[in-house]
Amino acid sequence: MRILALDSSGLVASAAVVEEDQTIAEYTANYKKTHSQTLLPMVDEIAGMIELDLGTLDAIAVAAGPGSFTGLRIGSATAKGLGLALDIPLIHIPTLEGLAYNLYGVSEMVCPLMDARRKQVYTGVYSFQGGFSTVVDQCAVPVVELADRLNELGQAVIFLGDGVPVYRDVLDEALSVPHTYAPAHMNRQRAASVGALGIEYFKQGRTETAAQHAPDYLRMSQAERERAQREKKE
Repeated sequence: MRILALDSSGLVASAAVVEEDQTIAEYTANYKKTHSQTLLPMVDEIAGMIELDLGTLDAIAVAAGPGSFTGLRIGSATAKGLGLALDIPLIHIPTLEGLAYNLYGVSEMVCPLMDARRKQVYTGVYSFQGGFSTVVDQCAVPVVELADRLNELGQAVIFLGDGVPVYRDVLDEALSVPHTYAPAHMNRQRAASVGALGIEYFKQGRTETAAQHAPDYLRMSQAERERAQREKKE
């Protein structure tokens, strides 16, 4: 089985080709260029480097949200376009599940954090005890509410994601449970993790057509909020 994986849900852009027992190629960049400038060139670079025959792909796994509205749209459009052209299914990977999968096998709970602005984070809580499972579904919440929930759960936790440097001091002050932070080589989105989880979901039959795929935004965009406010005033 061979899967192309894409993640442009956050600040990082990442593309990878993975098989069941290995990552063949991965290209990840955490830089200020927009994902519209980087994602397809990454796929092209990988394809050229490993002489990839796109016809050998079984599916495309894409980080489908939450995250940056623009980034999600770019990732979704890229995956849908390739899926339609190649006539292969898509695998819808919740962004935070893919991010948590970076830390596969740890004994602690895993809590990815993405800065959602407005003093909120996109987050979820995951466990690898007895297999990968969701403890708290992905959501958008104030970080202090997340800390309260983690204290209630009462288990050690590892944090990762671009929300960590923004809210680390708040977490250190609010948490009573043991907690640590993932090191630099595994604390941001990686398409290889999206692909590895995608293979598991593919085996479970959790696929969709390119036409069916849509991102999970979890909340309205800034433009949608402003429009709703104007309509309310009118």
